[in-house]
Amino acid sequence: MKPLNYAILKHFTKVNEACTEEVIDALRGQYGSFKALNKEDVLAALMTAEANGLLEESRFELDKDGILRVYYRAHKEGADTINKYIKD
Repeated sequence: MKPLNYAILKHFTKVNEACTEEVIDALRGQYGSFKALNKEDVLAALMTAEANGLLEESRFELDKDGILRVYYRAHKEGADTINKYIKD
């Protein structure tokens, strides 16, 4: 099993885009017992990946409760870098 942060990054090489909640839902089956699989920590991982040039914001929307969801995606160079260092 990969470290959680690696799994978060790797997820973005398999989807067009995702928000924090979608990442949590996708990883819950394998990482559900990890304390860091929560909105705050996953968002911090996504923002760090963005700051490091691996991900970029793709869009924003308000959910049904009026809470802002930020969507991220791995651009080609970011996905290539992720795949180079994190193998399946």
